[in-house]
Amino acid sequence: MSPTITCAWSIAIRSSRNSPTAPIDVTHNRGKGYAGGRLHEHFLHSGKLVLMGFVVAISTGVPLGMLMGGSRRAEAAVSPVFLLLRPIPPLAWIPLAIVWLGLGDAAKVLVIWFAAFVPAVINSYAGVRSIDAHLIEAARSLGVKRTMLIREVLFPGALPLVFTGLRLALQACWTTLVAGELIGAIVGLGHVLYQAGLDLFPAMIVVGMAGVAIAGGMMTRALEWLESRAIPWRAP
Repeated sequence: MSPTITCAWSIAIRSSRNSPTAPIDVTHNRGKGYAGGRLHEHFLHSGKLVLMGFVVAISTGVPLGMLMGGSRRAEAAVSPVFLLLRPIPPLAWIPLAIVWLGLGDAAKVLVIWFAAFVPAVINSYAGVRSIDAHLIEAARSLGVKRTMLIREVLFPGALPLVFTGLRLALQACWTTLVAGELIGAIVGLGHVLYQAGLDLFPAMIVVGMAGVAIAGGMMTRALEWLESRAIPWRAP
């Protein structure tokens, strides 16, 4: 934790008439077992679910978005269905996911997938549409085949917006996961937050929130590293 944040937090507590959680309380509780498991087990379990849902979402959403952006026929066929599903909040799928798949991890992965799928499709579609039409026409005039056009023009040109969509998708994954784990979960950071709320245990609530922030930050940094390798020509 940043020393500046810790100092400001401690000063605020000393000047408060209430009894908010102190940094030392959070430090003492960060390594303890709670809510049916050690905290690192909750941390790893939540990270695993987010990673699974995120990978499935980008594996399906990015190709679909690029297909819609590059083909009028595909857009006409898929867009009406997508526009109907897009306004539905991911959390609204939780009851249906539980009915279909039960209270296990599969239901949570399904909801996480939907949360990440929508921004992945939208930004991949926008990425293809943002490519200068003159570049596409120039490539076609040189006799470039469609597969090479996709590989050499459409995909590289769409990557900046694709990665924007991936960052939004990753954020949506964590938001949805924590909300999903508040219902029917027996392990995970969301379950820690829920149980700590029932127990009126503010230090553990802060620990759970910090766990979400750390895990989300680590995945975001990994995504930024991947982006720097995939788009080396993009200015930092």
